Amino acid sequence: MRRTVAGLLAAFALAVVAPEAHGLTAPPPVAARAVLVSDARTGEVLASENADRRVPIASITKLMTVIVTLEHVRPRAFARAPASVSSVGESSIDLHPGDRLRVRDLIRAALIQSANDAAWTLAAKVGHGSVRAFVRMMNRKADALGLDDTHFVRPDGLDVPGHYSSARDVLELAQVAMRIPLVRRSVRLTTARIAGGRKLYTWNDLLSSFRGVVGVKTGHTDRAGWNEVALVRRRGISLYAVLLGSPERARRNRDLAALLRWGLSQYGRVEVVRAGRRYAAADLPYSNDRLGLVAPEPASAVVRLDRPLVERVVAPIMVSLPVARGDRLGEIRIYDGSHVLLRRPLVAARTVERPGVGGRVGWYAERALDEAGALVGDFAGLFR
Repeated sequence: MRRTVAGLLAAFALAVVAPEAHGLTAPPPVAARAVLVSDARTGEVLASENADRRVPIASITKLMTVIVTLEHVRPRAFARAPASVSSVGESSIDLHPGDRLRVRDLIRAALIQSANDAAWTLAAKVGHGSVRAFVRMMNRKADALGLDDTHFVRPDGLDVPGHYSSARDVLELAQVAMRIPLVRRSVRLTTARIAGGRKLYTWNDLLSSFRGVVGVKTGHTDRAGWNEVALVRRRGISLYAVLLGSPERARRNRDLAALLRWGLSQYGRVEVVRAGRRYAAADLPYSNDRLGLVAPEPASAVVRLDRPLVERVVAPIMVSLPVARGDRLGEIRIYDGSHVLLRRPLVAARTVERPGVGGRVGWYAERALDEAGALVGDFAGLFR
């Protein structure tokens, strides 16, 4: 480096970017026991109603079934359907006692078609023949994740007393599940084929009706109603929406779509750094001039439209010479609350050469004369 930094100047400006809040409204009314909409990137909650209320969640349970399964067995392993599989009932892939499938196929069946017999077979595999032992593992995992309003009794989510969760816990469960590549690949599929010539069909209607939805899980029982946790990714925005206890499948779909549309409308892309703008200036040695520090390129970001951003500029107080145009000399940081939205460099706006010996001597001489003149003026003032 040809330059040194004598010190740092941190300059703050509040509301440097004030996005235009066009059309911001309250969340749409929905028919459900519990609702939660959250920013998938930051975890910020956009809308919430009864988010900590304990309610049955039906087949959303299978997210935990899959998480625990993959912590103990590999997707390529085989699992054999237990004798009890015939009594599970409801949504299934028609497994019979003794049927042997790979774990990955059973996971796809549990996530896409919400097959209860697939979940039961996974539980028997990991629990070494004991579904009850597997359920205890599910509850230990819930405790480890801090899901304080969650308790499991079955691996499939069918109605049974004492089996419940909350919208807030479901959101956390979905986020953990979506960190697993096999889960991410599976929950975005509307159809799939697995061993035995079986074809799977999703229960998630939004995958084909709402652009950008990539999962995650639906669930329905008489007691739980119609449930879903959805993840949408569109225009650089990622949102989770949880809706539990809707009275009808069609109503769940309409309400969840309305929540997702509303959530997306809270964001917009704005220019937060302007190319060529002078964000700071540094002192130059042997000169009374200052060197402007500018952003070399523009930058935009997706931000909430209902609040300002904060800009922080970090730059040297003085630089050593020579300095070439475009040399990086500082940084601009844009904050969305406490979250750093982006960082961009600040560069020298022009080239400044180091003066020769004569120039440096002349600068010192001029400065000495100025100081001497000031001293004489002060002295003369004593006799006025």
